[in-house]
Amino acid sequence: DIARPTPVHLFLPFVLKELERAGITKKEITAITALGVHHAMTAEEMASKVGAENLAGLEWVNHRYDAPDELVHLGKTTRGTPVSFNRRAIEADLIVSLGSIEPHVIAGFGGGYKNIFPGIAGADAIGHNHKLNARPEIFNMVGVPPERNPMRLDLEEAAEMIGKPVFIVNAVLNGALEVTRLVAGHPVEAHREGVRASAAIFGVPVPGRADVVICNSYPMDADFRQAAKSLANTIRAVRPGGTMVTCLRTERGLGDANLPNITIRLGKKGMRLLSRLLLPIVGRLRFISSAENNFMVYFALQSLRRNDLIFYAPGLPPELGRKLRFLEIHHRIEDAMESARRALPGRASVLIFPKGGMTYPILDP
Repeated sequence: DIARPTPVHLFLPFVLKELERAGITKKEITAITALGVHHAMTAEEMASKVGAENLAGLEWVNHRYDAPDELVHLGKTTRGTPVSFNRRAIEADLIVSLGSIEPHVIAGFGGGYKNIFPGIAGADAIGHNHKLNARPEIFNMVGVPPERNPMRLDLEEAAEMIGKPVFIVNAVLNGALEVTRLVAGHPVEAHREGVRASAAIFGVPVPGRADVVICNSYPMDADFRQAAKSLANTIRAVRPGGTMVTCLRTERGLGDANLPNITIRLGKKGMRLLSRLLLPIVGRLRFISSAENNFMVYFALQSLRRNDLIFYAPGLPPELGRKLRFLEIHHRIEDAMESARRALPGRASVLIFPKGGMTYPILDP
């Protein structure tokens, strides 16, 4: 979707030329936005993402996870996930998936079959798949190899149920969002090669867990949902009970993060105690409207229970902190740092992640 940094406009022309050499015209191609449960893209956003010259003459549609008539059900995975996909993709002769491979809090790494599932899957399928890693015993999966990630293995099994050839073209970016490598081919084999390249760039060895971690959301600055990845990526570098100072640049504010329309007057300590009760039942809470929000609430509860969280987020509306009292949100960096000093008034070890939107810590065993 538009919030992700994949520079599709750079490599889509080469994909279209390769298809043309095989005798496939633009009229025979449909571009489907792999939105998962994110908001639909406008024509302007689509042109910005793929390039206006590439989009000219190309049919494109937004995936709708909540439209039963536009989905095809294919059964269940061995982990019980009900599998449903976009009907247009199921009816295609060939699926070419364009994406990028970067660290991901729940899937370990993005890319590969992930553009297919959850990218063009149905709501129930996405919900069940996300819940596989939304368990109290699983805290954070950033950088975890695919072979040890239940959600990743499940989504790959689900995508293979399509039964059609899938060819991926995935970019591996650096911290400046420049393409350093492209992997192309089989959606698992090529993906694993891309994972190794991504891990070599973004996995950062650290000497141990610090008392304080200061992280910056760059380069995932589009909106709250993307910027919050910096917290998820780096929180393993702070000791339990330590302080996280997360600096969020949210260019589009909350974006499509549909936060609960309720007021929670509990402060940090109260929410920390409540989280022990809520974590085992997150999946059954009625006010959570989607699978992705379900995981966001789960991870927020895990993080609140583990650490003192302080946010510097001038792009977020002031009323957010008033509605959700347990979120300590500052609009001046000086105020956020002073709060951290009060939390740990003595000498403290500090780690700083200036590109926390993509980097993650590697700790000695």
